[in-house]
Amino acid sequence: MLAAETQAPVAPGTVSPLDLRVSFLWKEIVGPIEPFLETVARRLVDQVESFDPEIAQYARYALTNGGKQLRPVLVGLSGRSIGQLNDDIILAAVIIEMIHLATLVHDDIVDAAEIRRRRPTLAANWGNEISVLLGDCLFAQALKLSAEHLTLPVCQAVASATKTVCSGEILQTLRRRRVSGAREEYFKILAMKTGELFALSCDLGARLAGGADGERLALRDYGLAFGTAYQVYDDCLDVFGTEAAAGKSLGTDLANGKLTLPTLVVLERASEPDRLRLRELFREWRPECLPDLMALLREYDALGESRRVICDYVKTARKALALLPSSTSRECLIQLTELLAQQTRILGGHADRSCGHEDGNDC
Repeated sequence: MLAAETQAPVAPGTVSPLDLRVSFLWKEIVGPIEPFLETVARRLVDQVESFDPEIAQYARYALTNGGKQLRPVLVGLSGRSIGQLNDDIILAAVIIEMIHLATLVHDDIVDAAEIRRRRPTLAANWGNEISVLLGDCLFAQALKLSAEHLTLPVCQAVASATKTVCSGEILQTLRRRRVSGAREEYFKILAMKTGELFALSCDLGARLAGGADGERLALRDYGLAFGTAYQVYDDCLDVFGTEAAAGKSLGTDLANGKLTLPTLVVLERASEPDRLRLRELFREWRPECLPDLMALLREYDALGESRRVICDYVKTARKALALLPSSTSRECLIQLTELLAQQTRILGGHADRSCGHEDGNDC
């Protein structure tokens, strides 16, 4: 998660210059589309009325969870980079955010997570049975809105992306505790489960603003690269972050046997005895195994390599935007990548100005 979404309040005098820079960047990014985001938030709350009164409290809890609406931000900025925002673009942002929130409800069940955005998850409050069905209802309502108000090609794009996201989650689940594989497989799953919804956000914003095919493709490529970088960062946060800063349960990937980039790096670089040790840790994972795992991650510079990969994806996202005409919204999309780069530099509790690049240049 980006710091603007996740950082906990800190005592006066303890905010670092980098933290202040992150906060300032976020305000700059969302400032031009603040009215749009406020409308999206109101429309999400309005969706509660579409649920049975006995279910409404659960829907309200899921739809008002205090997030920063990153996907609607992408919809709005992409639309503004092409033309004017309109009601269809607002509706697309509502639909995409509902799909995202449905995936969070289901993710928290799968991961047995207790905290999401500094409050108990839906499953922690009301159990898995209600939560999984409520997630299904959110998916269904999003698709219903799409079918009722948007064109057939847009509906098809939304349904296809939803299928891709869920398929990515299934593939990741099938690979639990399978301490093998290649980066290509890992990044394929990331592109499906996270990158695809980012790409859809950018594509629909451009499409509904009247963008040409080339503009839509450029923004879709941006969203896919940025979303993949974002998920690699989130995977690193699960290992190198703190719950106080992240505002959610951490260590869930380890507890559920999910192989992420930091552990892949160890598998690639480690001696045979250390690879065997890593496999043992994953097969019989317990919280007290964490110091041993962290020692392996430090030994093989898993954090440094992960930073480098994130920054490579950030650069790819920025290059995609070069095809678009200069505008304030295009600059805000570039600033979003800088915000992620800022967070990447402070992973692990200390700043890395180079963000993992050998040439020392910021990503």
